[in-house]
Amino acid sequence: MGRAFEYRRAAKEKRWDKMSKIFPKLAKAIQVAARDGGSDPEMNAKLRTAIQNAKAENMPKDNIDNAIKRAVGKDAETLNEVSYEGKGPFGVLVFVECTTDNTNRTVANVKSYFSKAGGGFVPSGSLEFMFNRKAVFEFEKTEDIDLEELELQLIDGGLEELEENDGIVYAYADYTNFGELSKTIEDLGIELRKSSLKRFPTNPVEFSEEQLEEIEKMLDKIEDDDDVQAVYTNIG
Repeated sequence: MGRAFEYRRAAKEKRWDKMSKIFPKLAKAIQVAARDGGSDPEMNAKLRTAIQNAKAENMPKDNIDNAIKRAVGKDAETLNEVSYEGKGPFGVLVFVECTTDNTNRTVANVKSYFSKAGGGFVPSGSLEFMFNRKAVFEFEKTEDIDLEELELQLIDGGLEELEENDGIVYAYADYTNFGELSKTIEDLGIELRKSSLKRFPTNPVEFSEEQLEEIEKMLDKIEDDDDVQAVYTNIG
């Protein structure tokens, strides 16, 4: 899980280095969360998580407040969460999660990215068993954190794996334990940087550098689309 996650995370961060791209995606996540559970983050865990992730990307408070207002105002736009599954170059499997106000536009765009790369959609649900959905929490490794002791403390909250990379700790759990592990971490006084639900391949596949270059060209196109929130692959 670690290598595949690190590869995709590094690649995504490199592509999302422009605020003009990432802020609209974060705003959509906030809007959906506020629409589904209300505008008070204290009473809406999903919204609290979305705000937390936006702050981690240095999204200004005004942008966050405006996104919440757009979700609950009388002129609130209708946003739908949809996902698409496909195969790209060299048989790479791709799971695409989107938030959109126009599903016809989104499906046409995403389908074209696959087609132009020589790939295409697969029937909905085909890749569900090819990915494990996990809750992922990120926080800084401070001097007072003993990872071995922390691991024992978090197991009751559903922790499956704990790892550190460059001073950042990653805690993984089954997606059904998202709320429980989040509360356990907060109760320990640990300030989260980010938390989210991610998909990890059950059988990661290794690709050559040349193959990865071609695959990345398609992934760039997909992730640059304003309606796309997240992209997951079976790259090992």
